[in-house]
Amino acid sequence: MTANMTNFLIAYDIFNDKRLPKVKRVAYSFALGGQRSAVEAPLGESYMRELVSQLLQLTKEEDKLNIIKFLDKPILLGKAKYVAYENKGIIIL
Repeated sequence: MTANMTNFLIAYDIFNDKRLPKVKRVAYSFALGGQRSAVEAPLGESYMRELVSQLLQLTKEEDKLNIIKFLDKPILLGKAKYVAYENKGIIIL
């Protein structure tokens, strides 16, 4: 992991039952966690490129895929916790 990581929300709506588990597997491989078709992922530039490359190979024109960058700390409700990173990209919960 790189030191300059940023949190992203990856949301997807895949219109093919065969592609859906493949997209989900890729999204979750980069993610801290999430629910169904939306996951939070801390990504540096190289990880972001790799994620986009893998997802482009799996998705088709009719699919919806949004990767949204968090510009500031998120508003946390319930049991949600802020995730911080040390200089070497280590996740601190």
